[in-house]
Amino acid sequence: MTGDAHRSELGDFLQARRAELSPDAVGLPGVGPRRRVRGLRREEVAALASISTDFYTRLEQGRRRASEEVLAAIARALRLSDDERAYVFELSGREQQTGRPSRPRAHPQLRRLLGDLVTTPAVVLGRRTDILAWNPMAAALFTDFGRLSEKDRNFVRLVFCDPGVRALYPHWEHAARNGVAQLRREAARDPDDPELAALVEELSTLDEDFRRWWTAHQVAVRGAGVNEVRHPIVGDLTLDWAALVCTADPDQQLFTWTADPGTPSHDALRRLASG
Repeated sequence: MTGDAHRSELGDFLQARRAELSPDAVGLPGVGPRRRVRGLRREEVAALASISTDFYTRLEQGRRRASEEVLAAIARALRLSDDERAYVFELSGREQQTGRPSRPRAHPQLRRLLGDLVTTPAVVLGRRTDILAWNPMAAALFTDFGRLSEKDRNFVRLVFCDPGVRALYPHWEHAARNGVAQLRREAARDPDDPELAALVEELSTLDEDFRRWWTAHQVAVRGAGVNEVRHPIVGDLTLDWAALVCTADPDQQLFTWTADPGTPSHDALRRLASG
């Protein structure tokens, strides 16, 4: 098959895959009765992959080649299987990185959003609760993530293994069990993830509670909840946490901790920000 034929086949394949993917499946708003396109539009795939519509259109038309990074972003946007992803790379004449990266970079838009949250603690978490990015308020509330090794920047690991973080939770068992249940849910999504398996094995060896709660098979979805925090500087706080999914990369979530205006916890966050 010639290069032109490969590009034509790639365009046909991408068009077929986006035609099979509903907007609801990728977290896009519901569609109205006037929608004429079956599946996703080109501009919707481009937005999910963080590329221009013109670039994606020319790629589908066989008039443009894409880098490995762009192909990987399109594969995520279209929810391609491993075999389909490999096929896209083969048609493009690109070398695919083998295996899932152990720690992806936080999405650029999430990083910019972190910088805008001046008085709100926020972090970007990956699938395994890896801390991919954080803002100064999150470091002030929990710990200086920058001083930790990349391996130790994992939220569940910190809750179990870091004495300072552990002491922040007056109801530590509730917070710890919820973290285990969230990891258990991720394990069900991808039971063959070697990085997650290694994390579970390590924590099971280090902590009896983790080992017992892991075998209990309780699951929880990262959505929203309440954390009681006993901070060494600003005192006791009651904070609402929420996990916001990044539609461009659903494996990444923005976690925020907030409090109702006028409450002591809200005032304490302001003092923490000013300090």
